[in-house]
Amino acid sequence: MKIVVWIAVPIVIVGAVLLFYSFKFKDIETPKYQIVKTLGEVEIRQYPNLILAQTKLGGKRYDSNGNNGFSTVAGYIFGGNQQQQKIAMTSPVIMNISDSDASMSFVMPSQYQMSDLPAPNSSAVSLVAQNPMTLAVLRFGGFTSEEKISKYAQELKRVLQENNIFTKGSLLYMGYNAPWDVVNRRNEVAYEVLGF
Repeated sequence: MKIVVWIAVPIVIVGAVLLFYSFKFKDIETPKYQIVKTLGEVEIRQYPNLILAQTKLGGKRYDSNGNNGFSTVAGYIFGGNQQQQKIAMTSPVIMNISDSDASMSFVMPSQYQMSDLPAPNSSAVSLVAQNPMTLAVLRFGGFTSEEKISKYAQELKRVLQENNIFTKGSLLYMGYNAPWDVVNRRNEVAYEVLGF
């Protein structure tokens, strides 16, 4: 019985800490968008201009490139810039899953204009002005994997094809949670769409 208690108590404590941090970071800013149409679980969303801190990836696989891309861009917002300025974390983190132009991006907080942002110290990070765009988005929960991204991307494509909606560009993966979040995880796959 004592062994069970010795095992159970640390598990409960770790679980409580993870749950606390899961809720603590729910106030992170996300881009404002307008839903213009729904197709079952798929949302067609219009996004405004965004400023992205972005790094190119060595490949399009989430499993092998996600962590490196994340840490490179995170370095910029955690003070790896010419003013050593810390910039608030936002969500989602966006991965462009492309054969030729894969990238990882953080959306900069809406309070900033391009001229307000300090230059990155790393040549691997660039600041990019993203024009308004319309995305078709499908949401899924749990922890992300290459297989899940592929599965939900195929489902999204199927819904769009059935509704004669044409896409432009590469698949986007959007992750909204810190790595230690264990409940209420939010992930999305998206394509830019035409005709809205």
